[in-house]
Amino acid sequence: MKRPQEEHKIGKAALIFDKTCPICSSAVKWIDEHEARDSFEMVPCQSEAMIFRFPEIKRAACMNAMHLVLPDGTVMVGEKALPEIVLRLRRYHFAAVLFKLPGALALSRIAYRWFADRRYWIAGLLAHVTERKKYINSDGADQSGEDCYENQKEHYHRRGQGSHQSR
Repeated sequence: MKRPQEEHKIGKAALIFDKTCPICSSAVKWIDEHEARDSFEMVPCQSEAMIFRFPEIKRAACMNAMHLVLPDGTVMVGEKALPEIVLRLRRYHFAAVLFKLPGALALSRIAYRWFADRRYWIAGLLAHVTERKKYINSDGADQSGEDCYENQKEHYHRRGQGSHQSR
């Protein structure tokens, strides 16, 4: 008899993420360390592989939310990908049932959007509080945690929001 995560895992799912975000990169590293065998392929949003393999996913969209592309081609975006990601983790797959509780999807949508819209600011705050890490920006220059806030402002500007208010 197959275990629950094996029934849903018929090949690798591609997890597309923002590699420039320290929190996203750390989350992907954690997922990689806890995935059920060969469940994910991690694909940075900024990579040429993402552009060529998934032309239907625009860079602006994957900078706004993670994307999970299942082996059958189904694309799950943001909080909608969370149950499938959890289902593909060793020792944590049982928690996927929590997303079926009443109100869980609405709550996860609100929490995901709030967090995703502020991830650079949160990363800067965490780096500043811990005072232990420096991050490398896309140009290869050192970027302190405080500078992550500047990335957040740039992120909002690129998205055309112009303010730091959530939608």
